[in-house]
Amino acid sequence: MRVRRRRTLAVATLLALLVTMVVVWVQDDGDAGDATASAASGTATGRSTPSGTATPDAAQAPTLLGDVAGLGPSTRATVPATTTRAVVVRGDGPQATTASIELYELTDGAWRRAASWRGHLGANGWTDNHHEGDLRTPVGTFTLTDAGGRLADPGTKLAYHRSSKFVPTGTSVFGDSLAGSFDYVIAIDFNRLKGVSPLDSTHPLGNQRGGGIWLHVDHDGPTHGCVSVPRAGMRALLRALSPADHPVVIMGDKARLAV
Repeated sequence: MRVRRRRTLAVATLLALLVTMVVVWVQDDGDAGDATASAASGTATGRSTPSGTATPDAAQAPTLLGDVAGLGPSTRATVPATTTRAVVVRGDGPQATTASIELYELTDGAWRRAASWRGHLGANGWTDNHHEGDLRTPVGTFTLTDAGGRLADPGTKLAYHRSSKFVPTGTSVFGDSLAGSFDYVIAIDFNRLKGVSPLDSTHPLGNQRGGGIWLHVDHDGPTHGCVSVPRAGMRALLRALSPADHPVVIMGDKARLAV
């Protein structure tokens, strides 16, 4: 009888051990299966902090133009909701004559910087109240609707007026050559009529407020108020801009654009 009882206890102990091993194996396999399914479905599981709070593996990249371009709330409010292409002219300072010219585009619901170049501004920097002859570049957000130049259209969807009359008159501010500056131009819609050639001299706000503020080919020096862009950059901008994108140019020095 004692022998049978010992054998029965031994068998029972062995069975209990086997059951425990099976349960542990099933639990481990189930956890692994859950992790595999989560990874396959693209669900982010994140990491746990010591307090048990889940944190994402990576911060979500910014998708709004203001965030990507570093624009402040007041500047953001000036950009139309319909705009899907924007040029940001970011001056190095309020009196600086140099700036970065940055092209931004909305793609798959997210804004991104597509290209950037270095260029020049008015010889006396920026102004909130541009007047004829002040040698300053106007601050603000303006639409871009018309283009042209002395050379043939490089492939823009903007209205393009080619003419031999796109030749600078007078001299540059500091004596640098203006030759070729108007080979390509994009009219900035400051004190001008939309839908006409950049050469049109109609100024709705009056001639005293100035006009003829363009993006044009850089001549390695300050301008009379326009924004100059390297030749390759002008060609790239012309090809990138389309009326369907409701393009605008957002202009100002770094500090103003951050407001």
